[in-house]
Amino acid sequence: MSSWNPVLNQSGPAEFVFRVFTAVPALQALLFLLFLLLYLMILGGNTAIVCVVCTHSSLRTPMYFFLSSLSSLEICYTSVVVPLMLSNVFGAQKPISLAGCGAQMFFFVTLGSTDCFLLAVMAYDRYVAICHPLHYTLIMTHRLCIRMVVGSVGLALVLSLQLTALIFTLPFCGRRREINHFLCDVPPVLRLACADIRVHQAVLYVVGILVLTVPFLLICVSYVFIASAILRIRSAEGRQRAFSTCSAHLTVVLLQYGCCSLVYLRPRSSTSEGEDRQIALVYTFVTPLLNPLIYTLRNKDVKGALRNAIISKAA
Repeated sequence: MSSWNPVLNQSGPAEFVFRVFTAVPALQALLFLLFLLLYLMILGGNTAIVCVVCTHSSLRTPMYFFLSSLSSLEICYTSVVVPLMLSNVFGAQKPISLAGCGAQMFFFVTLGSTDCFLLAVMAYDRYVAICHPLHYTLIMTHRLCIRMVVGSVGLALVLSLQLTALIFTLPFCGRRREINHFLCDVPPVLRLACADIRVHQAVLYVVGILVLTVPFLLICVSYVFIASAILRIRSAEGRQRAFSTCSAHLTVVLLQYGCCSLVYLRPRSSTSEGEDRQIALVYTFVTPLLNPLIYTLRNKDVKGALRNAIISKAA
């Protein structure tokens, strides 16, 4: 006696489609132009930071090495998501293969996790610079900086590979397999599974705690010591400079960790697919765009280097 399996007896290849933002052509054109403009601004701003840090010897310090690494990461991070997103704004739904969806999820989770780890590394760098200024150059050597960045990428790769492989061993329901999102993110893909996903959700929470909660707690501990050290600085100018450097980093931290925690650490019963998609727009566009703006506008060294680069190009 043969049993009928609704997953195995589907016609057509294993594909996903993304839910469209709107079916109104005028709104589609407006969204396309808006997303394209934001993407170009992200590429331009972060590329400018990478070029300035690499070409100006005065910026070859651990803080700016991490900043340029973060900007490089943001370029890759948005490029994994936005081009495919733009191609799906217009017209009929365009399918993405099972392998293509898995690849996008793997790179998205890897780069997003590396981003969170790198923000924690940057907090540690500020802690050493403010709390142990005399030993800063001895502690934050170039070799240690490279190891911290490589370690962040390596840990993110391991976690992302295991999570993605676990999710794509699941069977998926329906012929069209419509993802209520603009990318192959973990929660919306899990919702399409035709199997018990309690183990997979538990693994997602564990990964979320390792990627979001643990680094955020380390950042909080670092800033407790940093705040204590800043309050002990006697000169008002010194306190203002230290606070300005840290407030830029803290703004990005709160936005990144706050939005990601709402998507990945909230109980499934209290979330809606529409909310997840709206929150994802923030950490896809807003955070990568704010990084160069915040760090540039609040940093005299970067502003001076950018000004000199523009003047030299014009000359």
